[in-house]
Amino acid sequence: MSNSTKHMKTSLKTYREAINEALHQEMERDPTVIVLGEEVSGGAGGNGQDDAYGGVFGVTKGLQPKYSRDRVIDTPISESAIVGAAIGAANTGLRPVAELMFFDFIGVCFDQIFNQAAKFRYMFGGKSITPVVIRGTVGGGWRAGAQHSNMLHPVVTHIPGLKVVMPSNAYDAKGLMVRAIRDNDPVLFLEHKIMYDNACEVPDELYEIPFGEAAFPRQGTDVTIVAISNMVTKAIEAADILAKEGISCDVIDPRTVSPLDEESILESVEVTGRLVIVDEANERCSLAADISSIVAEKGFHSLKAPIRKVTAPHTPVPFAPELEDAYIPSTAKVIAAVREVLGA
Repeated sequence: MSNSTKHMKTSLKTYREAINEALHQEMERDPTVIVLGEEVSGGAGGNGQDDAYGGVFGVTKGLQPKYSRDRVIDTPISESAIVGAAIGAANTGLRPVAELMFFDFIGVCFDQIFNQAAKFRYMFGGKSITPVVIRGTVGGGWRAGAQHSNMLHPVVTHIPGLKVVMPSNAYDAKGLMVRAIRDNDPVLFLEHKIMYDNACEVPDELYEIPFGEAAFPRQGTDVTIVAISNMVTKAIEAADILAKEGISCDVIDPRTVSPLDEESILESVEVTGRLVIVDEANERCSLAADISSIVAEKGFHSLKAPIRKVTAPHTPVPFAPELEDAYIPSTAKVIAAVREVLGA
C-alpha cells in the first residue's frame, strides 16, 4: 500500500470486487463514464433477471440497476460494434469502459484500436483526446482452450498511443482502473482471469495509482525478478522459498507495460547484477524479450550473469490440463532460473 492510501479505511476485496468498486465509484463521481459490452447488464427484453450476469466473469454486476441501461449498455455479439461505439463515444465527450470479454477477440476490432484510437491525438495535432478504456481477460489456466487463453499484451504494447495496464492484485486493480478511466488516452486494461478470486486489503475510498510506476512486492540484493500480471504471484512464491535458503530476490511488478518503469528495473539490476524475467506470453517478441533488450543495452555493465527469461513456449495454449499446466511458467521454473543466474 502506498503512502497516499495507508491511512484510508480498507477491507478485504477480491480482484473482481476491486474492479467492480472502481467502476461503481467512478460512475457515481462522473456522469460521463459509461460501460458497454456483451452481457454487462443482462436480461434486456427477456423474462430473466435484470443484471443477471454482469459480464461473463461478473465484474460489472450491480452497475445496471444503479445507473440504468442508458449508462450500462448491452451490445450485440460484435467486438467491432463494442469498440467502435466506445471510441466514437470517447471522441464526443464520454468516458466509455468497453469490455471485450476475452482479449483474444481483439483481432476482430484491431484496426479500430491501433489505426484509429491510438493515432487520433497524433493525427489531430494534440487537439483530440480519446478517453476510452478497453477491458479484456488474458492468460491460461482456466481450461478455456487456445482461442481464449492468450497473453497478447506484447502485441498492443508495441503500438504507440496506447497505454497497457496489467494489475497483479486487487489493490492495484482498483487504483489502476480509476487512473485508466480518468486518463485522456486509450487504455487497454488486461485482467488475468485466474486472479479474479484472489483477495487482499483494498481501500474503500477512491484512489489512483500512476501509470509507469512499478511496485516492489519483495526486496532483495542477489537477483532481480521482473514479473508480469499473474506471474508476479509465481515470482513472490519463488522469492519466499529462496529466502529460506538465504537467497535474496528483488521482485518488480511493472503494473503497466506501456509506459514501462525502465528506471526501476535498471536500478535494481545495478544492485543485484542478475536478472530473471517471468512473462506468460510466448517468448518471441514478449515483454521478457523487450525488457532483456533494455537491460542489455542500458545496463550491460551491471550484469554479472546472462539474463534468463521464463516464458511460455512458442506454441498455442494447449487444452489438455496436463499440457496447459506444463505450458504456463511455474514457481519451480522461476526458482530454477534464479539458481541458474546465481550459478553463472
